[in-house]
Amino acid sequence: MTQAPSVDVHRPKVEYFDLADLTNTDPKGFVRPVEQYHVEPWGLYMARTSDHAQFHYIESWLLPDLALRASIFHYYPEHRRDQDFYLDLGEFGQVAPEQWKSVDHYLDILVRTGRDTELLDVDELLAAHAAGLLTATQAQAAIETATRTIDGIAAHDYSLERWLEASGITLTWK
Repeated sequence: MTQAPSVDVHRPKVEYFDLADLTNTDPKGFVRPVEQYHVEPWGLYMARTSDHAQFHYIESWLLPDLALRASIFHYYPEHRRDQDFYLDLGEFGQVAPEQWKSVDHYLDILVRTGRDTELLDVDELLAAHAAGLLTATQAQAAIETATRTIDGIAAHDYSLERWLEASGITLTWK
């Protein structure tokens, strides 16, 4: 009998986006300067430099009504990945006039425009639920969001942007 690989069980990752101070506080509490925030009726755009070993810049849209965070990571050439968009699933929204918050619900989706999508971290979602870090309702919502998102993107020729535009959401990127 083979043993399943161990999963790093951790609390949901929480981030804060402070529009007044132009900062982004990551899940570990590191406060980073933000180059640009932009608010639209459907969400919040953020662009900032990164001190990550594999990428130097990140752009994200928080889309509360869709329970998604769509990101483009600008990787260093030696770390490029076969992906166009990285989607985090969770709770995203405004918590004060100049502050937004994200609570990651473990599941992620890679989008390769015109080709496919890939669902990631199902093991993390199940482990978090088993550990009591995510309620059954939250876990179910994450699964339903993943299903709706993957189906929607597939129905639009594997284009995140075409799927969103069909709902009146036009994302802009640098």
